[in-house]
Amino acid sequence: MFPRLPQAVKTILAINVAVFLVQLAAGGILAPMMLWPWGGADAGGLGFQPWQLVTYGFMHDPRNLAHLVFNMLALVMFGSQLEYTWGTKRFVTYYLVCVVGAGLCQLVVVTWSLAQGAFPYPTLGASGGVFGLLLAYGLLFPNQRIMLLFPPIPMRARTLVIVYGLVELVLGITGTRSGVAHFAHLGGMLFGWLLIQHWRGRPPFNRRRAHVRRL
Repeated sequence: MFPRLPQAVKTILAINVAVFLVQLAAGGILAPMMLWPWGGADAGGLGFQPWQLVTYGFMHDPRNLAHLVFNMLALVMFGSQLEYTWGTKRFVTYYLVCVVGAGLCQLVVVTWSLAQGAFPYPTLGASGGVFGLLLAYGLLFPNQRIMLLFPPIPMRARTLVIVYGLVELVLGITGTRSGVAHFAHLGGMLFGWLLIQHWRGRPPFNRRRAHVRRL
């Protein structure tokens, strides 16, 4: 169906679409695969399980088709070039690290909200991984111009990353657009940045260089 897409991007896209169709057909049967907070079961929801840190990233709200569509468009747009550049193994490693990192950040936020008396609610969506891809694209191709959909203006990839990061930070702190996992988005970007820094041997992962005595 998408012959020019690299293998991992094509597979991730297919899994997300397939899971979305299952959610449409089977209702809440996949609810245990969403990311639930610690103590959620005691407060009337479902409890946290380790596998949810991965599975939630391949699920979307069946009432919100746009969420799936925009995430998959971003996956194809940014992920394809990254997989061609890195190779499939490194790309998959990076994507999963971003998904899990985003889930960990969201888990902390939702668990804290639960402790403040909020009702337990699940998190789902590929946005954490997608925001990690956006960050990587901005770092690897900072001067590449990207045409936005809303508003339809061209923007350098580096600028786009900065703008999106600041917007998510402001929205997360102020609580604007409740129901959107802003800190998961930021978590995906944070863990993606940390992994790239590790691969590059840069702070906070400085690699010790052997001291060579010149004769």
